[in-house]
Amino acid sequence: MTRHGKNCTAGAVYTYHEKKKDTAASGYGTQNVRLSRDAVKDFDCCCLSLQPCHDPVVTPDGYLYEREAILEYILHQKKEIARQMKAYEKQRGARREEQKELQRAAAQDQVRGFLEKEAAIVSRPLNPFTPKAAPGNGLDDGQPGTSTDKEKALPSFWVPSLTPEAKATKLEKPVTVRFTPLDSSVDRVGLITRSERYVCAVTRDSLSNATPCAVLRPSGAVVTVECVDKLIRKDMVDPVNGEKLTDRDIIVLQRGGTGFAGSGVKLQAEKSRPVMQA
Repeated sequence: MTRHGKNCTAGAVYTYHEKKKDTAASGYGTQNVRLSRDAVKDFDCCCLSLQPCHDPVVTPDGYLYEREAILEYILHQKKEIARQMKAYEKQRGARREEQKELQRAAAQDQVRGFLEKEAAIVSRPLNPFTPKAAPGNGLDDGQPGTSTDKEKALPSFWVPSLTPEAKATKLEKPVTVRFTPLDSSVDRVGLITRSERYVCAVTRDSLSNATPCAVLRPSGAVVTVECVDKLIRKDMVDPVNGEKLTDRDIIVLQRGGTGFAGSGVKLQAEKSRPVMQA
């Protein structure tokens, strides 16, 4: 037996450490990693820049963003969309030219087939004693509802006139968030260096990732969920400006977790890889 137990190869038991090491080296099997505190975003940080917000806004789902970061992202996306639109128009033009070439080739084949049939016509006298087909017995009698009429009316499976049209999405202006600082005399740079920067606008309790928070839409004030449940929901009135509240006006902030299992946030990263089965 070697000096270190982890390097032991003479044992008859396949240990957990050996299994974990072999799984990581083989490239097979799902791996789970517990996220540390350094990988968790603070509740008052932007979801794009991951930095404390100076002019924060919140979405109806509770995700916090910096207004400047959103504008920069939209400008970047506009440039990217314009580039993709140019590539799409170029591809669409090439496809249109290809369709035209196919239509020309199909027209030429049709003309060639017509000329071949015309050259192969041989005039024969009609036999007056040959019985004619009774009307209504065939499928090509021109009656509506037949398969021939359906093929003429619907030549393809995907009919452009029946395609669904997307309705315009109603855009909502993001809600401006107003945090209440713990000490109003400290500037923004001093707040960033502190672990506890803000407090509840009503109860003055300190806010952190361990404290569930909510934003009141009319005033933008940030309060704790406990304050909402015990005080605000009784009268449904915004305590900051006195306006009436609805359930839609109370936006629960998405927090990044604390690194502990009791925070109610999934802090385990999972990577799915192929699995070898016996």
